[in-house]
Amino acid sequence: MKTSNPVLSRLGQAAERERAAGYAPAGPYGAPTYGDPYQTAAGYPAAPPTTQPMTVDDVVVKTVTLLAIVGASAAAAWVLIPDSLMGAAWIGAALVGLVLGLVISFSRVANPALVVTYAVIEGVFVGMVSKYFEVIAGYEGIVLQAVVATFGVFFLMAMLYKARVIRATPKFVRGMIAVMAGLFAVMLINFVLAIFGFNTGLRDNGLLGIGFSLVCIVVASLSFVLSFAEVEEGVRLGLPQRYSWTAAFGILVSLIWLYIEILRLLSYFQGDD
Repeated sequence: MKTSNPVLSRLGQAAERERAAGYAPAGPYGAPTYGDPYQTAAGYPAAPPTTQPMTVDDVVVKTVTLLAIVGASAAAAWVLIPDSLMGAAWIGAALVGLVLGLVISFSRVANPALVVTYAVIEGVFVGMVSKYFEVIAGYEGIVLQAVVATFGVFFLMAMLYKARVIRATPKFVRGMIAVMAGLFAVMLINFVLAIFGFNTGLRDNGLLGIGFSLVCIVVASLSFVLSFAEVEEGVRLGLPQRYSWTAAFGILVSLIWLYIEILRLLSYFQGDD
C-alpha cells in the first residue's frame, strides 16, 4: 500500500495494523477470493459486515459538520467574548489550534474527538479575526465577501480536479508540501518578529504584503488538490470510515487558511491601516 501522499502513507500503515488485528476494509469488487476470506478478486482486503470503509459521502458529511461547528463557535465567540479580550482570544485560539492541527496531522490514527475540538478552537479564531475586520476596523461587509470568495474558489478547484485539469502527481505533491512548509516557516518567523516589535511588511497593505497574500491564496487554493487526492486515495485504499474525519480535517484547514488570506487581502483595498 504505497502512495505519494505522506498523510495517506501514515493512514495506510494504520489500516494495515488494523487488518492485522482483525479489521479488513472493503475492496472495489467486494467478493472474497478463494483461500482467503478477507481478499477480493482484485487482491484488496474485504471488509467484515460490521465495519464500513470510508466513502466520498462520508467525507462530505463530516466536512459540512465541521464547518457548522466552526460557524457556531465563531458566532458564539463574536457575541460572547468582549472586545477587551479579543486579542488574547485571537492569539490563544491560533496557538492552540496550531498545536492541535500538528497533532492531528502527524497522528497515525483517526481521532474524531480531536478533530471536532480543533473545529471549535478554530471557530473562536475565525470569529475573532472576522469581528476585528468587520467591526473594529470598520470594513462593513468584508466577512460576507470573504466567505463567498472562499467557497467560490473551493468549488472552482473541485471542478478543476474532477475534470483532471489539475492532478496530484508525485511531483506536484512534493512541491506543494515544500512550498507550504516554507510559507509556514516564513509566517511563524514573521509572527515572532512582530511580537518583539519588528515589522517585515509582509502583513501590511503595501506591495510586499499584497504580493505575499496573493501567494498564500494561490497555495491555499492548490492545497485543495492534496485534500481531494487524499479523499480519493483513501476511498481506493478502503480506509476505515472514521478516517473520513481526517480527510475532512484537511479540507477544513485549507478552507480556513484561504478565508483568512482572502479576508486580509480584501482589507488592504478597503482602508489605509
